[in-house]
Amino acid sequence: MSDSAFIPDELQRYVPEVAEPDDFDRFWRDTLAEAAARPVLVDVRPEPTDLRLLDSWDVTFAGFGGDPVRAWYTRPAGRPEPLPAVVEYAGYGRGRGLPHERLTWPVAGYAHLLMDNRGQAGQYGAGDTPDPHGAPGGPSPVTWGIHDPRDYHYRRLITDAVRAVEAVRALPGVDVDRVTVVGNSQGGGLALAVAGLVADLSAVLTTAPFLCDMRRAVQLSEPAPYGEIARYLAVQREAEESVWRTLSYVDGVNFARRATAPAHFGVGRRDTVCPPRTAFAAYNHYGAGNGRPVRPEREMHVYPFNGHEGGEAVHVRRQLRWLDSVLQP
Repeated sequence: MSDSAFIPDELQRYVPEVAEPDDFDRFWRDTLAEAAARPVLVDVRPEPTDLRLLDSWDVTFAGFGGDPVRAWYTRPAGRPEPLPAVVEYAGYGRGRGLPHERLTWPVAGYAHLLMDNRGQAGQYGAGDTPDPHGAPGGPSPVTWGIHDPRDYHYRRLITDAVRAVEAVRALPGVDVDRVTVVGNSQGGGLALAVAGLVADLSAVLTTAPFLCDMRRAVQLSEPAPYGEIARYLAVQREAEESVWRTLSYVDGVNFARRATAPAHFGVGRRDTVCPPRTAFAAYNHYGAGNGRPVRPEREMHVYPFNGHEGGEAVHVRRQLRWLDSVLQP
């Protein structure tokens, strides 16, 4: 199902051939196996808040390289039974903030884990997870370590995102068989990556996803984050080949092909940050990997007069209703 009346035929038919490295699966299998060798939960402690209807915990889990990654775990107060869980990923330049900043999912009755973005906080929101790994690259997160996929910032951030799912399943009061991932922009790109790397998710909700059809996106988009890659290449003119190779290991289209969970997409038709064409690249490829005869349920919602903000509250209401229908027995 999709808002087909608002979707030009060219977007409905847009199925680009995105470069995929021959060792893509091995690269991620080895990366995640190294992370999984460590216990996932490092520290869980109650977080005092002024919210009488919710309980919150300050969670630290072991992400890429065993690095400590911070998260908020929040759930309805007085509900000790196992609840379906939503793992949320934040946008570019944002951190986890304070525990009362994102309440939609716990107020809706879910156990909610909000992951901090390593090294990114301070541009748009607060966080407290550093990224201690340095490598040659540019000054912004999207260009940190961009010359080599093993050094790239998004190898670490995607690994953290997968470990966040493992962390929520290790927390008390979670129905481990009903875990959903959700995010907007960079968070939407992380949700797609996790969908391609974790086989037993209940659902995926991604809005205006970053990290999709990246070579085309860098050509189309002037603002950050894609514009930061273009500006880096404008100076590092001989780095183009290594940059495209690195980005192919984190492209959301390659993850989307491998996904098996039902998916809910949303885009603003006038989005210049994460162009809608690139989201459709992931949507049209979603679940089609390995010649799969039956693809997972997926739907796309398009907001023809909106940009990167998308459908905002209207879209969130659609997400809530859709997820409730997916999780019903």
